Amino acid sequence: MIDITPPILGMIALACLLTGLSKGGLGGTLGALITPLLALVMPLSLAIGLILPILMVGDVFAVAAHWKRWEWRVVWVLLAGALVGVGLGTVFIAGVSPQVLRRTLGALVLLFAIYRLLETRLKKDLHSQPPGWVGILAGAVAGFTSTIASAGGPPVAVYLLMLNMAPTTFVATTALFFTILNWIKVPYYLSAGILKLDLSLQLAWLLPLVPLGVWAGKRLVTHINRLIFERLVLALLLISAFLLLFR
Repeated sequence: MIDITPPILGMIALACLLTGLSKGGLGGTLGALITPLLALVMPLSLAIGLILPILMVGDVFAVAAHWKRWEWRVVWVLLAGALVGVGLGTVFIAGVSPQVLRRTLGALVLLFAIYRLLETRLKKDLHSQPPGWVGILAGAVAGFTSTIASAGGPPVAVYLLMLNMAPTTFVATTALFFTILNWIKVPYYLSAGILKLDLSLQLAWLLPLVPLGVWAGKRLVTHINRLIFERLVLALLLISAFLLLFR
């Protein structure tokens, strides 16, 4: 347990707001920034546990916004692999040193930023129907990276791009998968001592910042230059990654 100093409290509040902004339409790149930011001011294992309830509140809005537009068959395929990935990720968090964990997070954040830079090209190139095991593998990788860094988006996105889904189905399927995935993490995190219920309850008064962020995101999405915004967030991701890797 740590002392919740004003700077740490401010960073947790920012994490709630960023989660809402991401769910409100400003994109998954913003959401990937949350874990590395918190990891700069507190032990990473504690940050991972604090982020989960925040993400779960945000998931409510993501699923509600895309209700019943998902493809259940694809969700089940991804979840089959995700169960293994979450288990491996939890064992990894509990079994490695804080330094190794931080550097792993830094590497994952760096890979996420590279994926976002190449995403447009991938959308053009990935349109072949994959065999079933590819979806299970994508789910396993997403489960592992989401457990460690809340950055499971790229493997899922690559798999869904291969299926050539309609955009609304793509977004809805992604939202439902990560909603279920975050609930799956709860018993794993509790058993490993990563999720501190007493601390989460102590900070629950900050959770209304998530719907506030959703509201702000919906208002901002039509008034912001998305290209400049994405580049700014990518720059912050890269800075965070290098700080985690080399600090």
